[in-house]
Amino acid sequence: MLVELRVRDLGVFDDVTVELGPGMTALTGETGAGKTLLVEALGLLLGGRADPVVVRRGAEEALVEGRFEDLGIGADEGQVMLARAVSATGGRSRAWKDGRMVLVSMLGETAMALVDLYGQHSQQSLFDASAQRRALDTFGDVDTRPLQQMLSERRRITSEIEALGGDERVRARQVDLLQHQIQEIDGAGLADPDEDRQLTGEEERLADSARYREMAAAALGELEDADGTGGTDGADAGAVDRLGRAGAALTGRPALAGLAERLRALQSEAADVASELRTVLDGWDDDPERLAEVRARRQLLRELQRKYGEGVEGVLSFAEQARAELADLQSAGARLAGHAQAMGALESAIAEERGAIGTARRRAAPALAGAVQQRLRALAMAGARLEVQLDEEGPADRVVFLLGANPGEPPLPLSKVASGGELARAMLALRLVLTEAPPTMVFDEVDAGVGGGAAVSVGEALAELAGRHQVLVVTHLPQVAAFADRQLAVRKDERRGRTRATVAVVEGEDRVVELARMLSGRPDSERAKRHAEELLQGAAGAGTLHR
Repeated sequence: MLVELRVRDLGVFDDVTVELGPGMTALTGETGAGKTLLVEALGLLLGGRADPVVVRRGAEEALVEGRFEDLGIGADEGQVMLARAVSATGGRSRAWKDGRMVLVSMLGETAMALVDLYGQHSQQSLFDASAQRRALDTFGDVDTRPLQQMLSERRRITSEIEALGGDERVRARQVDLLQHQIQEIDGAGLADPDEDRQLTGEEERLADSARYREMAAAALGELEDADGTGGTDGADAGAVDRLGRAGAALTGRPALAGLAERLRALQSEAADVASELRTVLDGWDDDPERLAEVRARRQLLRELQRKYGEGVEGVLSFAEQARAELADLQSAGARLAGHAQAMGALESAIAEERGAIGTARRRAAPALAGAVQQRLRALAMAGARLEVQLDEEGPADRVVFLLGANPGEPPLPLSKVASGGELARAMLALRLVLTEAPPTMVFDEVDAGVGGGAAVSVGEALAELAGRHQVLVVTHLPQVAAFADRQLAVRKDERRGRTRATVAVVEGEDRVVELARMLSGRPDSERAKRHAEELLQGAAGAGTLHR
């Protein structure tokens, strides 16, 4: 509920803080004192239009703050703080929730779950078509949860069908493509991840084998005898022989044994290299056919990698994924058949449930309208009629509340009702019949055009509603104000040449005086005071029946 409202520099209010409690609170005061301005302040918290003209003259901005407690909505420490600032220069207004700046639309969404304003042009929750449908469902005990679960299941099955490739022709094309890709990769006989690097070296050798042999011959000449005679003088000896002679020269010298051993090892390594060089000379002949094979193989590997992945490993990984996908698609037929069967049964159940919901709503609609009209008669709207308009077929999702406020007038949607007082009383009647509503309700002009016994009925109705919700009512009628659990008087005075409004709690004798003023315009009238006391006593007795 709303426990505190602060209004600063808004119209005739310079800085006012109003503390509120549960039950029913009446806002009273002379015409023009500023009662409705407090309602407009709440409207700003609901995201209403911010007009710079409401900013108090001389102030840079107007500020409205509201503190809500005991919400049961997961708020920190059970409270929410909302604020709205309106600039005097006409700039964009600012909004806060729990001290953090938010969009005005977000502020309104939060506030509308907490407060409903009932009066002319108020942004009321029951104006929304979905809210009217929910209200009818709650009144008629229409449970739409089974249908929502069915619709959720249908979305799940539809999603799975789409994932499986619901179109058989599309699925067949996918199967053909995957089979072609797998066959192409398997046909390449990939095995060695290092194959491409090895083929690159072989291609280079085959492409220039004459040059390789020439280079091998030159290197071999340096390792062996220049003329192949094996001369003993060393002039023409190759590197292998010269390394052998160097090692022999150190033989028999213990101190040089290590060096002699290293020279023999070098001679052995050089001899091995010479042998491999002779293999190059003798075996590396030109092989155009092999060269063509290598180049074709490399081209195949490049094509596979371009299509399927980086390197041989990437291509093989793609093949494994393709096999898994192919297996899923090939088994999709059986799964799709199962889904089709489930979908058929589900569609039948959905149609049946929609019909049941439609029947229940059409049965509940006249009962709701009748209950509200009964309440309207007690609220000085005996000729008014409420209609609940529904679709004639299906689940009747389109629900519209229509109000004909006077005999002979066509019923109109609630948002189109011109009279603020009639609309407020219609909303009061609806809220008395319906159970779900925001925790705080504010009624402005609810008693417009009524008096006498009808005014007492309005007060009783508000008191009854206050047994379930926090109710704030702006009223000029003492018969209504007397039913309030507390009364706040809004008064204007002049200070330093400026008019300002104040809000004060009136209790005890002060409340009797305020009601006497409302009754006769003469707060000091003893007769009016006695009448005020009678109103309070009568309201207390009647109110006990409703709490």
